[in-house]
Amino acid sequence: MNIVARVEEIYHILHAMPEVGFSEHRTAAYLAGELAKAGYAVQTGIGGSTGVTGTLDSGVPGPVVGLRADMDALLHTVDGVEKCVHSCGHDAHSAMVLTAAEALAAAPPAKGKLKIVFQPAEEKLDGALSMIDAGAVDDLDILAGIHLRPIQEASLGQATPALYHGSSYIALADVKGVTAHGARPHLGVNAIDAAAAVVGAVNAIRLNPVEAWSIKTTKLQAGGATLNAIPDRAEMAFDLRAQNNATMDGLLAKLPPLVEHAAAAVGATASVTIKGGVPAAEYNQGMVAIAREAIVAVLGDQGLLAPIVTPGGEDFHYFVKKNPKLKPAYIGLGCDLTPGLHHPDMKFNLAALPKGVEILCEFVRRAVAGA
Repeated sequence: MNIVARVEEIYHILHAMPEVGFSEHRTAAYLAGELAKAGYAVQTGIGGSTGVTGTLDSGVPGPVVGLRADMDALLHTVDGVEKCVHSCGHDAHSAMVLTAAEALAAAPPAKGKLKIVFQPAEEKLDGALSMIDAGAVDDLDILAGIHLRPIQEASLGQATPALYHGSSYIALADVKGVTAHGARPHLGVNAIDAAAAVVGAVNAIRLNPVEAWSIKTTKLQAGGATLNAIPDRAEMAFDLRAQNNATMDGLLAKLPPLVEHAAAAVGATASVTIKGGVPAAEYNQGMVAIAREAIVAVLGDQGLLAPIVTPGGEDFHYFVKKNPKLKPAYIGLGCDLTPGLHHPDMKFNLAALPKGVEILCEFVRRAVAGA
């Protein structure tokens, strides 16, 4: 099997059919078909959506080792036209995992099972949950993922054995005042005043400065076409980040009462809804060590990077949060990616893809041997 040609072939096929989360129908059908050709027992439509798994059973008792890739693309407005673009590298992730799955099927591990997990809707932050809720990963003992990294973090020929993503959540607030004529503001409660009080209160939150965290107001929408009326409604949104789950738990606990009390200070009411988010990374150090060995085996000592801490979020970490016995690993692959993830013009060096495939194969072999 020519890994270089094969992974690039798969990448170009996937790159040409970007689809948004929970709508990856062509992508899922293609990946499922190729897994079946390679000899995997395939399940599709997982979670009532587009999730795909493929299982290869050695017939010998042993660990169930999984490789996971995300499938979805992002919507961008380019020159005034909304279009779907693979601007986060999920097409590359799926191409590497599928190629690794084919290579491992040709020379399968001596024991246990290999399970390939193609997950929808990572960008919507609940694609992993759809797979978990469907029971598709209940049998896993070990799970590894891989993600392209921007050039600011890693260059071609480099990789990290652990990407320490932070926790990321979005919260919404609905602020209600009382409408009135602009000439008689004392008869109303201005929802904009209440929202301003909320912004100030949010900015005054204090947590341990040793821990990386932030909370920002990212939406404030109020008022309408009548510009001489006191607005009685404001809609707000907040982006919450924390590098560990305990700090995020603290933020999530503080926010609702703070918003409610700040709005009440000017006579308004407010309610907070936690729209959703993802937990911070928590890794099994044994799996990180195996990922480190796999990287060195493929890229040499010069290609091994220290673990990378990033404030970005990733729903991969729900797999271990929902199943604490699962041993996870998550590899970051350098590829000279510019100008950055989630940019509609994102580009990278395709020479990184076969190296990613080799690292994944090495990881699986070493994880099985060490179990």
